[in-house]
Amino acid sequence: MKYTQLGRTGLKVSRLVLGTMNFGPQTDEPTSHGILDAALDAGLNFVDTANVYGWAENKGRTESIIGSWFAKGDGRRDRTVLATKVYGNMAADGDAWPNHDKLSALNIRRAVEASLKRLGTDYIDVYQFHHIDRTTPFEEIWQAVDVLIQQGKVLYAGSSNFPGYKIAQANETAARGGSVGLVSEQCLYNLFERRAEMEVIPAAQEYGLGVIPWSPLHGGLLGGVLKKEATGKRRTEGRAAATLADPASRAKLQAYEDLLDKHGLEPGETALAWLLTRPGVTGPIVGPRTPEQLTSALRALEVELSEEVLAALDEIFPGPGPSPEAFAW
Repeated sequence: MKYTQLGRTGLKVSRLVLGTMNFGPQTDEPTSHGILDAALDAGLNFVDTANVYGWAENKGRTESIIGSWFAKGDGRRDRTVLATKVYGNMAADGDAWPNHDKLSALNIRRAVEASLKRLGTDYIDVYQFHHIDRTTPFEEIWQAVDVLIQQGKVLYAGSSNFPGYKIAQANETAARGGSVGLVSEQCLYNLFERRAEMEVIPAAQEYGLGVIPWSPLHGGLLGGVLKKEATGKRRTEGRAAATLADPASRAKLQAYEDLLDKHGLEPGETALAWLLTRPGVTGPIVGPRTPEQLTSALRALEVELSEEVLAALDEIFPGPGPSPEAFAW
């Protein structure tokens, strides 16, 4: 396993992040525990979750699965860098009350205590804001986080789905108040979706945040979807189906798969390996539903992409260019 420091911190994390969103809704508890054990055995020490994972009537289920895995002992918690998130409403559907969501000091306090209980731990390594809160000032957010850090319940704070200007605003406010500020940003970033390169990633680099891309295979589209579709191994739906219905997008994916066939590369592993070459990226989130998917993701760490392949990928999936030159002179 390869490790790096998370942003400007001294925290060492694996270059792949184990995403757990499928634990509960798609993957049962014993299989989830097996994946977590396999990840830890491989040296993958960074585990990401969120309080709302489990969804619908089972919000919190994913954290509970991780908590029961920690309860097995054998150093599982000590060897794991644990990240979870706060923002979504945790009340049962139809029973939502004010102050049960977003980033008020009240909800942060309530949410962290509930997460700690489900996770069966007394601290969270990286506590992440799942979305921007347009109504709560950062002064209040940092007041709440500072208390949690002083209590030893949270070590670092991170963001997810933040635009560049909010990363700047959050950390400038933190600096004025003597708070640590954000140390990581989770954003949608992959070969197909590179808009984060304009503002989000430069802001993260400027303020010392580690970038943690989610959906590195763009909903499976970068995992060899056309070949799987042709052999009847995959049915697409939702956003992926809409993308495949677009002739221009389909042509890009065909060119991508043809390029990798030419060089003997696997699509999913290549998409992950490409992210590992990108400036500012700590490590992409992989969300395996099965142990086999985890094994495939781990192979990406050994993939070396030549300059020829990297250049060809840029031609197929060009980035937006730097800001402001991408939209100004």
